Amino acid sequence: MAGFDRGFKAWCERTSHSLRRDMGLGLLDPVEPSTLARSLDVTLWTPRDVPGLPKDVLDQLLVHDPGGWSAVTLMREGAPLVIHNPRHSRARQTSDITHELSHILLGHKPSNKILSADGSLVLRGYDAKQEGEADWFAGTLLLPREALLHYRRERWDDLRIADHFNVSLQLATYRLRITGVNSQLRASGAVRRKAVK
Repeated sequence: MAGFDRGFKAWCERTSHSLRRDMGLGLLDPVEPSTLARSLDVTLWTPRDVPGLPKDVLDQLLVHDPGGWSAVTLMREGAPLVIHNPRHSRARQTSDITHELSHILLGHKPSNKILSADGSLVLRGYDAKQEGEADWFAGTLLLPREALLHYRRERWDDLRIADHFNVSLQLATYRLRITGVNSQLRASGAVRRKAVK
């Protein structure tokens, strides 16, 4: 993973707290992507919501190759629109949508754009640095470090944390490791981590 600009991770934590307050949530509450999207005036669609999408394209996306894509951000008449894959698990959709919303919150400028034939939709693509930033910010929005620290001190295991925040076990385990929460508590002797099978 490419290095982040100085202060980026701290900014992500502060912004996660601020956005939660704006949505009437506490730091320990899970974030529902649809609520976050509404607060940002971002429309969420699945491929079935796209007007005029040919049946063969719809079948390719949702029947023949539902594992081949996750979510995409488009501009529709000047407003952001996120199309996500409803065939993925709830945890995966939570992560995918929040990742796309993170690009919007970070003000990322796409490195490439593709216009639809009638010019009504613009597909946005991002460079590796922007993708890394969106990954980190989405993880922070869904699993703030302070919340992870709190629940780990309460002796919650990775799976319970993942279930509470509606994310995958893999994401919860990654965030607990990469934020240093596990190391901090191991060093202080405050918790004995339960093994997750």
